[in-house]
Amino acid sequence: MKFFEDETEESVIVDPQPYVVTFTSSEGGAVETAARNASSLIADESEPASAAAGLIAKARGDYRRIIAALYNEGHYGAAVSIRIGGVEASTLAPDVNLPDPVDVTIAVTAGPLFTFNNVAIINQAPLTSDPGDEVELPVMRGYGAGQIARSSVILAAEQLAVQAWQQQGYAKAEVVNRDVIADHARQTVDVTITVNPGRLAAFGDINVTGTERMNPEFVRQQAGLAVGQEYDPDEIERAQKRLDRLEVFRAARFQAAQEIGPDGLLPYQLIVEELPGRRFGAGASFSTVDGLGIEGYHLWRNLFGQAERLRLDARVASIAWPIDTAQFDYFFGGTFTKPGFLTPDTDLVAAISAERTIYPTYTETSALGRVGLTHYLSDELTLEGGASYERARFDDVFGTRDFSTLGVYAGATFDGRNSTVDPTEGIYAAGTAEPYYDFAFGKMGLRVTAEARTYFGFSENDQFVLAGRIKGGALLGPGLNEIPPDKLFFSGGGGSVRGYGFKSIGVDNGNGQVTGGRYLLEGSLEARAKVTESIGVVGFVDGGYVAADTFPGLEDLRLGAGVGARYYTGLGPLRLDLAIPLNKRAGDPDYAIYAGIGQAF
Repeated sequence: MKFFEDETEESVIVDPQPYVVTFTSSEGGAVETAARNASSLIADESEPASAAAGLIAKARGDYRRIIAALYNEGHYGAAVSIRIGGVEASTLAPDVNLPDPVDVTIAVTAGPLFTFNNVAIINQAPLTSDPGDEVELPVMRGYGAGQIARSSVILAAEQLAVQAWQQQGYAKAEVVNRDVIADHARQTVDVTITVNPGRLAAFGDINVTGTERMNPEFVRQQAGLAVGQEYDPDEIERAQKRLDRLEVFRAARFQAAQEIGPDGLLPYQLIVEELPGRRFGAGASFSTVDGLGIEGYHLWRNLFGQAERLRLDARVASIAWPIDTAQFDYFFGGTFTKPGFLTPDTDLVAAISAERTIYPTYTETSALGRVGLTHYLSDELTLEGGASYERARFDDVFGTRDFSTLGVYAGATFDGRNSTVDPTEGIYAAGTAEPYYDFAFGKMGLRVTAEARTYFGFSENDQFVLAGRIKGGALLGPGLNEIPPDKLFFSGGGGSVRGYGFKSIGVDNGNGQVTGGRYLLEGSLEARAKVTESIGVVGFVDGGYVAADTFPGLEDLRLGAGVGARYYTGLGPLRLDLAIPLNKRAGDPDYAIYAGIGQAF
């Protein structure tokens, strides 16, 4: 972004040549749209060309662009006429004098629709029994007799033919010849694609360049490409994702050698550019129920040369007017991550934190330590497990109690969504199990949770999206008065049942006081619609149950509903939601407003 810049410094067209375009086509619908979209004369009509020469050059380029677009629609006998001032552009001299503005006419005659007749791929890869090596057959993309002879289908068939060989270890497979013959009398197209698979290859040595603070040997190890392992483009993609997860590179690129060595090995060069060693950030959140929250973090990257990360987080929340610091929530914690622990896909994560948080139903003052492993089983599936220890004091309906709990945890997350901040399709599922032992009361417990989300996009570019979420939980253990409140289940808040205070939905003990419950069931349904490319609207309904021992009746289901607005940015949608509780009880707010980045779920 440049400030105080003189506008005269911007590039200026010395001899502007304005023009007005008239477009006609023998065919309507998709054919006409394709031809229009291919024309730079139409796209740039609002701005003058650079003199007559610039206008003529733009017109001559349009011949090629429009013909290519018509080929892609299956019209191989098309005729395109572009006249500037009544004269065919291809015959005009660059220094011709033109009126100001000049009339430009584009006339497109699409001609007949052509279909494929004989199509073939010479040296097509054999079928494989390995599901991981399967590649879609070109016929599934329309490369077959009787199908519309789109030029893009021919290019897709070439790509699939090469990919089929590469998936089976032939890294240097390539298309060496393409014969396309259009029979204008029969209005058909014959295509023969010839592929040279080359030699079977295995991964060779990886030479790492560009490292400054990173250990090159660790980078090579983290790529996970063993010398002698059969070449597989999927392994290159997985290696790229492993390096991206390290969060230490601005760029990391694999570059294969030009030739496979005599030993059948294909060496690679891994070119990296490191990020700065430090990073910090700040953020804020606000709701009319929970107040203002501010937070910040400081991150150190690559502490010891192997992408180790240390992140410190601090947060102050529940800031409301009038200011009362005794009612603020405080949090401070640090997380250390050691990537590549045991395997390239396993991270060691250790964290400590301390907090004092005032919830509507209890107050917590605690210190927590946790250490565990996170394993990336695939692009979608992540496993984690470890141990934790917590010392905490709680003030709630049962009075002031101290707990000392030691536990283990295990979880799995499947994320098949097409986006984490604005998903329009896919499934998300997560489950956890946390057995623990409390030394204060000498009791054991088991807490389990499961959550699923799904998304359905409709219309072109997913203009309408229907999203659903369901979550359940259960806790096996002693009586409610002997269970730490942070192990019990509560509901309510921006990520739960909107319209209610955070963790305000629980179990009524019969005296109008609320505690946590053993069982949780909640869900959300949200309809999202884009009004423009950058503005969207949302309607939603949320519901939640919290139960002590058995699920209550429908009269105890807490429901919230509302509407929201979205402003779509490159980082994700900015979210603003207004929610009201549909069956509020005493103490519940009349409404709640939530603001944030990303969809609610």
